[in-house]
Amino acid sequence: MAAAAVMSALLLRPLGRPSARSLLGRAGVATGGPRGRGGLRRSQVLRKSPKRGVALSAGSFLVYEASKLVSGFAEVHASFKVAEVIEQADYLYGSGETEKLYRLLVQHKNSEDAELLWRLARASRDLAQLSSTSAEEKRQLVYEALEYAKKALEKNESNFAAHKWYAICISDVGDYEGIKVKIANAFVIKEHFQRAIELNPKDATSIHLMGIWCYSFAEMPWYQRKIAAMLFATPPTSTYQEALRYFHMAEEADPNFYSKNLLFLGKAYLKLNNKKMALLWLSKAKDYPAHTEEDKQSSLTSLPPFG
Repeated sequence: MAAAAVMSALLLRPLGRPSARSLLGRAGVATGGPRGRGGLRRSQVLRKSPKRGVALSAGSFLVYEASKLVSGFAEVHASFKVAEVIEQADYLYGSGETEKLYRLLVQHKNSEDAELLWRLARASRDLAQLSSTSAEEKRQLVYEALEYAKKALEKNESNFAAHKWYAICISDVGDYEGIKVKIANAFVIKEHFQRAIELNPKDATSIHLMGIWCYSFAEMPWYQRKIAAMLFATPPTSTYQEALRYFHMAEEADPNFYSKNLLFLGKAYLKLNNKKMALLWLSKAKDYPAHTEEDKQSSLTSLPPFG
């Protein structure tokens, strides 16, 4: 903070940069027009007073260096500001302050920083998920979130979180676009989840979401499969075994990180008729400490449907 204050003071301090004509005048060089009373032609000045030419070069160099210095300070100041906002945002996210987080980040919606933009996409989506958000506001926030995630990707294609949240937001928008668009988007969603995992193989959330993708298409109702087969030559498909593999990979990357991953491990085993393993993971989901509303839901829906 102290460094940022010093840089702010330097940025606000007037440099008193003279005009090019003023610099030339101070260096003793005529700026054009007829020779004035007692004046000399430019050629005479340069020929008879080489020291003044040196003064001109030094003055121009100092102005150039000053402008570079100011530019450098501006860049450093901007990076300090972004880091400060991100630190505040992460604190609010960890504290569950969804509305405050959104209000903080939406002020930076025109930012060029991918880290700020994907966080804004996440905050917009989280705000849309609140029960206090109206249906119309939810729709607007869902589409806003997609735009922010898209912009984050445009700013930095190598940002794994930008890929992850772009995929999540596309999936959300599909709920408003109809079954055809939703199925078409599935290919894009899978591509971005896989890219996120490629960029950060240790991100358990991306791996879990890839598992959810697989589980959803393994569980797809017959009528949706029929529609998909009519619309696409090769519609998206998956299996419970593939979903299970991703859920286990997520657990290996970050053990016990998410109640829903425990829940879906149990559900996948149940679909595969492995009741013993299903009971193990569903019990873990049930006993998971409920920090969020989602944790509570996972606990409620994890009660084994068998004795």
